[in-house]
Amino acid sequence: MGILNEAKRWQKEFVEYRRYLHEHAEAGFALEKTVAFVEEKLKEMDYTPQKCGKAGLTATVGKGNRTFLLRADMDGLPIREQTRLPFACKSGNMHACGHDMHTAMLLGAARLLKAHERELKGTIKLLFQPAEELLQGAQDCIEGGVLRGVNGAMMLHVMTATELPVGTAVVASSGVSAPAADYFTIQVQGKSCHGSAPWNGVDALTAAAHLLVSLQEISAREISLAKPAVLTVGTFSAGSAPNVIADSAILKGTLRAFDEETRDTLKKRLTEIAKGTAKAFRARAKITFDSGCPTLVNDSELSAFAESAAKDLLGEQVVFNSAQLSGGSVAAKNGGSEDFAYISQEIPSVMLALSAGEINKGYEYPLHHPKAVFDENAICYGAGLYAHIAMEWLKNG
Repeated sequence: MGILNEAKRWQKEFVEYRRYLHEHAEAGFALEKTVAFVEEKLKEMDYTPQKCGKAGLTATVGKGNRTFLLRADMDGLPIREQTRLPFACKSGNMHACGHDMHTAMLLGAARLLKAHERELKGTIKLLFQPAEELLQGAQDCIEGGVLRGVNGAMMLHVMTATELPVGTAVVASSGVSAPAADYFTIQVQGKSCHGSAPWNGVDALTAAAHLLVSLQEISAREISLAKPAVLTVGTFSAGSAPNVIADSAILKGTLRAFDEETRDTLKKRLTEIAKGTAKAFRARAKITFDSGCPTLVNDSELSAFAESAAKDLLGEQVVFNSAQLSGGSVAAKNGGSEDFAYISQEIPSVMLALSAGEINKGYEYPLHHPKAVFDENAICYGAGLYAHIAMEWLKNG
């Protein structure tokens, strides 16, 4: 409990970190203010931060051959905030997924770990990662060498609009906890003409509308209930005037699956249906898979260890594993993907979730909603979990 009490004493400063990050939310790899702030705070704590990839930052504490990685994502979303918080972001971006909370927690852990550096039985590497929402940041940091010499890794993600009391931790059980994901773009090409004589053209909008409906049949009719999968079209744009047949239409979306075989099936059938439907309406379809990530796999030993260490810190009554909460049900799996998956494919890794917003206390909006808010009381718990689990992992070598 010592680390947690220390974290609580620093809570006011940790909240200040979070509020600056929230007010200055940035997206993707374009994190100039965010990176500058994190770098400044790390230097104030006597760290020597290093650039990693396009916009990542790393820092190390302790010495030794065994190294444990703590990862926090820093990027926000291109969402116009509607929370009315006094520190709401006004730039058109928003930390609607809680990455400002994660970054503040890891900065908090950095402060705690620095105070206990002499006690460390190895090295702890901190990774402040960009572009998680694009599912590109982790891979970019791996290519930048972040995993060299690293033996294990942990990430933490906050939850809001949950029934769990603030500070409750859920450790992902052994196996897959987040699905593979792929972003896709489908461009349907037709031929424009005057709206009064549609037979002179090829209506890309009509072809795309039929395609939109047809794509839903993949998960509804072709994928087993035992293999959950989701295909979502999030944007549909076509046409420029009400009296003109659209010559092109663009659909953008994502697909998600918990195993690679199902992922491949989704991509194959999406391509076949898109091309076939477009052809049926005399149009053409071009399909591009823009970015994605594999499944996030939790190491069995590290998962069990993290659960035990979290209980030591927070108490057994507020720490669960995901299998306990879901009863092992496939249907209870979370559909949100996470690019920490790339790290989990390389080294033993574990994902933790932390409650940061009870629905019965007014935290009613989910992640990625323009009105999503988070309970800042969770920050000290996250900082404590990061620091304690890493320290104990090194100690138990």
